[in-house]
Amino acid sequence: MGVSGSGKSTVAGILAGALKWDLEEGDDLHPASNVEKMASGVPLTDEDRWPWLEKIADWIRAHTAAGEPGIVTCSALKRSYRDVLRNGSNGNVVFVHLAGSRDRISGRLNARMDHFMPSSLLDTQLSTLEPIEPDEQAIVIDVGPPPADVAATIIAEVDSRFGDKAGAE
Repeated sequence: MGVSGSGKSTVAGILAGALKWDLEEGDDLHPASNVEKMASGVPLTDEDRWPWLEKIADWIRAHTAAGEPGIVTCSALKRSYRDVLRNGSNGNVVFVHLAGSRDRISGRLNARMDHFMPSSLLDTQLSTLEPIEPDEQAIVIDVGPPPADVAATIIAEVDSRFGDKAGAE
């Protein structure tokens, strides 16, 4: 989880390859209307997000029910969004918040090619982001190091803190 440009897709791809887990790119589950809205520089509302979050939650529930671990990328900016994603997972969701400074993430967004999310929406995402609360099964990881190092840190942290409880991220 994290704002656009935090490295979710890159790190998730490394993790999925290393762990041999299924991977779902949350952005691919957005309806076309959401993509068009963001590409136009218009922030999504909660009403825009709820159906998208339910699609992601369905993916998580299906993997949990089948006993298959997986990784799904999603901004999960608010606690209420994370609650939707957690619902029905039997406590098997661990959120990994990829966090970094506004300057670092802005630089990444500005250098990114072929993505619908413009850097102009970063401030909206940052203002919407609600920090992980102590009762949430989650870790916060700095995105400063190279993505392979970030992925290695995630694997070590999730294993040491959650062990077998981690079924989907």
